[in-house]
Amino acid sequence: MTTITNPTASATLTPATAVDKKSEATVALGWLHTAKFLTTAPQLHFLPELDLPEIAFVGRSNAGKSTCINTLTQQKQLAFASKRPGRTQHINLFALGKQGVHDAILTDLPGYGYAAVPKSDKIRWQQVMANYLVTRENLKAIVLMCDPRHGMTELDEILLDIVRPRVEEGLKFLVVLTKADKLTRVEQLKALSIMKLQAGGGEVRLFSAPKRQGIDEVATLLYQWAHPKT
Repeated sequence: MTTITNPTASATLTPATAVDKKSEATVALGWLHTAKFLTTAPQLHFLPELDLPEIAFVGRSNAGKSTCINTLTQQKQLAFASKRPGRTQHINLFALGKQGVHDAILTDLPGYGYAAVPKSDKIRWQQVMANYLVTRENLKAIVLMCDPRHGMTELDEILLDIVRPRVEEGLKFLVVLTKADKLTRVEQLKALSIMKLQAGGGEVRLFSAPKRQGIDEVATLLYQWAHPKT
């Protein structure tokens, strides 16, 4: 039997397994395409209380968070990509679900760490995000955007420390290495290896919107986390 080898995985995939994974990705991407704007909030207490699983996207400004969300949902302007990183300072919620029945929420948290934002705003938003990540009861997963050319920053590490107790209790965690097309294949594998050590047990995936790299894998993972098998 012919086999298909995935250089980033230890296992070997048979053709049937590869087809199954493609089918899963098709379902996941179809689900993500249903994303619709739900609400925006300048502070945590303005968010509606929801009983749907929530997946939060976080990351340093200009790490490619908006591009990643728009690529996964196949919508060009769902997440606002400002030409001045760090200027979007609201928590934005997007509802997911087919046939008008919502079954999950995507949360787009403001980017952090951009130098042009006043220090007072930085501190305020760090507090807002910390409170959200620690106290949001229906939060089921966190997706951290990281530019592999720069690696994990001090603010990324602080965020990891904040969420670590919840991750140990079962909160899902994924690091998306954006802009992977800017690296050679060898550099990609090195960045992947390093980040797996830093992620503290979380998942790590390479991602490139222009090269369509990692889209199926990330979409499938998010779908599975929002629809756990019982």
